[in-house]
Amino acid sequence: MPTADRRSELLDAADRVVRRDGPRASMNTIAAEAGITKPILYRHFGDKNGLYRALAERHTAGLLEAVRAALALPLERRDRVEAVIDTYLAAIEARPQVYRFLVHPDPAADGLSPAGPLAPALRMIADELTLAVREQVDLGPDSGVLAAAWGQAITGMVLAGGDWWLETRPFPRERMVQTLADLLWGRLAAAGERPTAGSH
Repeated sequence: MPTADRRSELLDAADRVVRRDGPRASMNTIAAEAGITKPILYRHFGDKNGLYRALAERHTAGLLEAVRAALALPLERRDRVEAVIDTYLAAIEARPQVYRFLVHPDPAADGLSPAGPLAPALRMIADELTLAVREQVDLGPDSGVLAAAWGQAITGMVLAGGDWWLETRPFPRERMVQTLADLLWGRLAAAGERPTAGSH
């Protein structure tokens, strides 16, 4: 079997284990699920972190596309904010064990591990938000640097808020979307629109 196909097959096996066991998924269990030995699994991914990164890339590619699509929706600004937040929360709600595996890779640790396997995706989401704010919102003469600060801050807020919500489930996703959007809405509501290309 070609290496790429074999690697994809091994990731399918890892997916099945992660969806079942979450952060408790082990390399031994994944190798057993794939019907191979652990050294063969290491041969394909280098080490546990390599497997984590490959799984993160598999699961976050679709999320990034969905976030981009939500940012481009022809909606009023508040509705677009809610659409982006809902896109993220819906993704972690749909695959909670995969999310926990990527963000809480050490089940013995207490709290988030944002520098873990999900870190590249979080940076890309922050970049997408930065670009959207820069292009769509007029924050005055410091728009560029403020957009970058907002992109990072919004990503961190939604990550931490979403993590708490997923673990505690104090209310439905729709209310969490409203809660986070309300928190963001102060200056974002007051800021002017940037003219779109071709407008006068």
